[in-house]
Amino acid sequence: MKATHLIAAVTLAATPLFASAQLLQERNVPATIATDIAHAALNACAQRGFNVSAAVVDRAGVLRVLVRADNAGPHTVDGARMKAYTSSSSRAPTLAMQENAQKNPVAQQLTDIPGFLLLGGGVPIRVGNEVVGAVGVAGAPSGVIDGECGAAGIEAAKAKLM
Repeated sequence: MKATHLIAAVTLAATPLFASAQLLQERNVPATIATDIAHAALNACAQRGFNVSAAVVDRAGVLRVLVRADNAGPHTVDGARMKAYTSSSSRAPTLAMQENAQKNPVAQQLTDIPGFLLLGGGVPIRVGNEVVGAVGVAGAPSGVIDGECGAAGIEAAKAKLM
């Protein structure tokens, strides 16, 4: 009998918390801006002589746009998408994650997460402090260059992200 009263008391005490819950409102990178970012990233690498793929995902890591340059290797498609997914879902640049994994054996286990790729080239797309998506670039000779091209893509669309 006492257990029944305790359960009833806990249920009644918790009810206002659930009743006052609000729906979440999340912002995502729209397809038009995602397209602009991907093309600008591709062009930034092309200006440096590199044929790459650029992928843009939304805040949940779902692909919005993928562009593959002429003569970019077929492996760059999955690499770009996975870098974007990793960056969006972790809310961090993949180069920083790669460097952390090299120093921290526990962080190396992040590679066990399906779809994660700990190579430089994934850059979160931020509006203020909120991550609304990410860009991933693959195909340049280094992850540093891939990341620079991704950052250039975001910078080119910065005014539209406000």
